[in-house]
Amino acid sequence: MLKLGEKIIIVDDRFEQNLPVGEYGYVIAYDRNNDSAFDYIIRVPKANRQFYVPCEDIELEELLLELEVERIEREALIDFALVTRNEELFKNIMNAGQEEEPPVEETSKEVLSREDFIRQVNLKAWI
Repeated sequence: MLKLGEKIIIVDDRFEQNLPVGEYGYVIAYDRNNDSAFDYIIRVPKANRQFYVPCEDIELEELLLELEVERIEREALIDFALVTRNEELFKNIMNAGQEEEPPVEETSKEVLSREDFIRQVNLKAWI
């Protein structure tokens, strides 16, 4: 739950209220009505209006900035790896740090002798 007065960015308009998507605003109240689909009342200074919004329509400005920084950092590392032809760094970035799993070799089925096969069938039939 967001705190009162926190700076937010409008990221969606699920109820088609003509929200100014991409603009910033401030949380000014909670909508405590259980019958309401809205969670917050926000104030958007640029529109000079207040809006009732669900929590999915807004996101903290700080969180969006962190995500953008991570994206830019990743792109810069990819560019650096390509310029320096560092294949290991490039693969590490593209795989997002996940280790490559060695290919799983299929176990070959051993050919059983006739007696072993009959013994296994009888054992399964007995169980």
